[in-house]
Amino acid sequence: QVQLVESGGGSVQSGGSLRLSCLASGYTYSRSCMGWFRQAPGKEREGVAGIDSDGRGRYADFVKGRFAISQDKAKNTLYLQMNSLKPEDTAMYYCAASALCVNPSLLIRLYNTWGQGTQVTVSS
Repeated sequence: QVQLVESGGGSVQSGGSLRLSCLASGYTYSRSCMGWFRQAPGKEREGVAGIDSDGRGRYADFVKGRFAISQDKAKNTLYLQMNSLKPEDTAMYYCAASALCVNPSLLIRLYNTWGQGTQVTVSS
């Protein structure tokens, strides 16, 4: 059974950086995707960045040029490097895995395994 555990969240000031990590256990990278999603209080969960098994990434427009998704298959770990953080980036960030997608995707419905989340708070 796949388990995902996020870490690396915290509180930073506007313009700061954080790197989120997601350790996956029981996970097979072949023909699958992983992604980062976020949910702010009172808002729907939204896709932030996705990556496929070949390392191709896809980003939401609101993070392009600021965030970078990557994976280390040897360590079974997914990363999200977040730079130039803004107060509107404040949210709970979730790691997710999909056995259904072929290309990197931000479609929530394709992801069937989720972590518990890590909180990111950006102050102005």
